[in-house]
Amino acid sequence: MEDNTPRGRESISLTSVANGLDNRGADLLESLEEGRDPAGNSSPSEVGDSWSKAGPEPSSGWRRRLQPALRVRHFCREHAQLFRWICIGLLCTAYTAFLLAACILNFQRALALFVLTCVVLVFLAHSLLKRLLGPKLLRCVKPLGHPCLKLWFKRGLALAAFLGLVLWLALDTSQRPEQLVSFGGICVFVGFLFAVSKHHRAVSWRAVFWGLGLQFVLGLVVIRTEPGFIAFQWLGDQIQIFLSYTESGSSFVFGEALVKDVFAFQVLPIIVFFSCAMSVLYYVGLMQWVIMKISWLMQITMGTTATETLSVAGNIFVSQTEAPLLIRPYLADMTLSEIHVVMTGGYATIAGSLLGAYISFGIDAASLIAASVMAAPCALALSKLVYPEVEESKFRSEEGVKLTYGDAQNLLEAASSGAALSVKVVTNIAANLIAFLAVLDFINAALSWLGNMVDIQGLSFQLICSYILRPVAFLMGVAWEDCSVVAELLGMKLFLNEFVAYQGLSEYKQRRLAGTEEWVGSKKQWISVRAEILTTFALCGFANFSSIGIMLGGLTSMAPQRKSDFSQIVLRALCTGACVSLVNACVAGILYMPRGPAVDCVSLLNTTLNSSSFEVYQCCHQAFQSTGPEFSLEALDNCCRFYNHTICA
Repeated sequence: MEDNTPRGRESISLTSVANGLDNRGADLLESLEEGRDPAGNSSPSEVGDSWSKAGPEPSSGWRRRLQPALRVRHFCREHAQLFRWICIGLLCTAYTAFLLAACILNFQRALALFVLTCVVLVFLAHSLLKRLLGPKLLRCVKPLGHPCLKLWFKRGLALAAFLGLVLWLALDTSQRPEQLVSFGGICVFVGFLFAVSKHHRAVSWRAVFWGLGLQFVLGLVVIRTEPGFIAFQWLGDQIQIFLSYTESGSSFVFGEALVKDVFAFQVLPIIVFFSCAMSVLYYVGLMQWVIMKISWLMQITMGTTATETLSVAGNIFVSQTEAPLLIRPYLADMTLSEIHVVMTGGYATIAGSLLGAYISFGIDAASLIAASVMAAPCALALSKLVYPEVEESKFRSEEGVKLTYGDAQNLLEAASSGAALSVKVVTNIAANLIAFLAVLDFINAALSWLGNMVDIQGLSFQLICSYILRPVAFLMGVAWEDCSVVAELLGMKLFLNEFVAYQGLSEYKQRRLAGTEEWVGSKKQWISVRAEILTTFALCGFANFSSIGIMLGGLTSMAPQRKSDFSQIVLRALCTGACVSLVNACVAGILYMPRGPAVDCVSLLNTTLNSSSFEVYQCCHQAFQSTGPEFSLEALDNCCRFYNHTICA
């Protein structure tokens, strides 16, 4: 028996379910607000017909019932900007109250938050003043733009910079002459790159000198000034704390024992976590804001184009294949010089995700961050030295060049996609480590076999590199007794990859911190702190032969029509990127100075020691060499427990 009872609601078809359920209340509200009938018909007669079929006409009743909601919606739309400013004002007031309370309770504890707030306020004030007073200031300084005044200003600035550098070298290197070696290394590397330049007469010396100057100033702030050193040290400590949270997820997945003992489960999950965090920062726009500020500074000083500057600035935070994605729509129209800059920037820096892995090795975090930041202007400078601009670029102004915010639709998707994308990086690193370490072991076995035939004992890849690259290590400013070890690490970085080299550097550092004997037979067990810092700067980059395929594959996938251009300049860019890292190390060698309080060896050795350390080794070495009565028999006994010496017999 059929049911002829009239139904108040229509049935939902599968098609409507597949397309998503409609919000009929919202549709009705919008239709009434816009003066349309709820059925969506265009003519009043059709409106009456459609509603009469379903029953009595309810149009006037619906309008009376929904009138308050319509008024509220109109009011909210008209005053949306006011509500937005009210919410922002309330949030700012709450944050100000929180900051004041934190500073009053313990200013030292709240110092980092206070400094970050001041930095944000400075940038906001700059943006506001630029928007309000920018045109007026441009009109005021326009008379000063006379060509003669500009020329004399440039000459005066260049003369002041030259005299300042000479005065600096004369005063600062009087107590540490090894810094002059690092300065000589910069001259040698820059001279070599000029000798292999593509167009010698077209070199933009403004870009070269401004880039090297920015690099030197950044190094001066980070390495020499106390606020800069403390700030980067604090930033490195915070990154280490941030990365330590990885252990929660990896311990849950792999187990606590594996995470503590196995390299793959200890280091590689950090890359996943860091990639997830970077993806979130890109989604909210923070990374784009930082990249734009850095690229703006380099562009106005060095005179480079917007696209190449943005790519190099992005390389501070992302890898050699991810940074070009920032300028992907413009790659097809970029000049060869600009493409060379993009490649050099990729080779001269490391990815932010790998930065976390290297910090987990025990590499100095402040030096890694400083090296990555300082490499950006240096990469631009040396790239313009090797491959100067001889074409007309389409991107002299940053207008029309926009940064993408990615494809993620919400915060959760950004975090998930960042973690998923890192899986490819992790597997690539694991595969490369397995392959390269196995190949290295095979090469060493083959070289040892060949060496034994001619009575050469211990011939290996590292030994060959230690002889070939020893002059390069010396030009960086490394002490001669440490040059062999540093040359080995440079060879690993260039012919294998920087991951293997940083792992080797961490082993040398761990032996030094453990207080191991400096020499075991003819093999050096560790290098000095200065050599460690300079090597950290020199290894900070993707410039190795295994990265050529990665660079070509990434850029070719973005602009297939430029494949021949990419292949033409990739080796030149690789050489330039390697020299950028070496010049970076030379700048660190000029600026490096020992920090930390001096150790009271007498007090240290007169206490009961349970284990050795670098300080114990230094004090024991001093005690063994001493001929005075300042070290007691108890102090010498403490040293003889850990180290062998003739006096111990």
